Amino acid sequence: MNPSDEILDIVDENDRVVGQAPRGEATARGLRHRCVFIEARDADGRIFVHRRTATKLVFPSHYDMFVGGVVGAGESYDEAALREAEEELGVAGLPRPEPLFKFLYEGGGHSWWSPVYRVRCELPVKPQVEEVAWHTFLTDAELEQRLTDWQWVPDGLDGYRRLQAFRTSD
Repeated sequence: MNPSDEILDIVDENDRVVGQAPRGEATARGLRHRCVFIEARDADGRIFVHRRTATKLVFPSHYDMFVGGVVGAGESYDEAALREAEEELGVAGLPRPEPLFKFLYEGGGHSWWSPVYRVRCELPVKPQVEEVAWHTFLTDAELEQRLTDWQWVPDGLDGYRRLQAFRTSD
């Protein structure tokens, strides 16, 4: 199936389903839907960082510190988090990602509810070539050093800043 044909639940400002639409239409019309963000760390605690492929519908060729993606119609956030993490990392048998918090992203004509998860991936990764053009694992300090140098997905950058604030409030 073409990714732009995938059916998504369209949600309101309170994350209640108000309809459905194909992904391409939801993106083109700026319809609010659901996404998941998963911070994946390796056995050494480093963060999986990647550059999206040039063919991505949203934010092509941008860097991201999360794996994840859209939640399909009728799919739960938790189901989508595990599916997306395994797909993008190219692994099977990950532990269920741990939910941390949820936020509403709105920017650049886009809007989606986005829970942030974390997962430890101690398996060798083989990222999905349709999604990931380049990848590495970075320490927190290495990631921080690159925040101003690389072109990051704006929703991921927003989620990362919220994650940093979430951690300091614990």
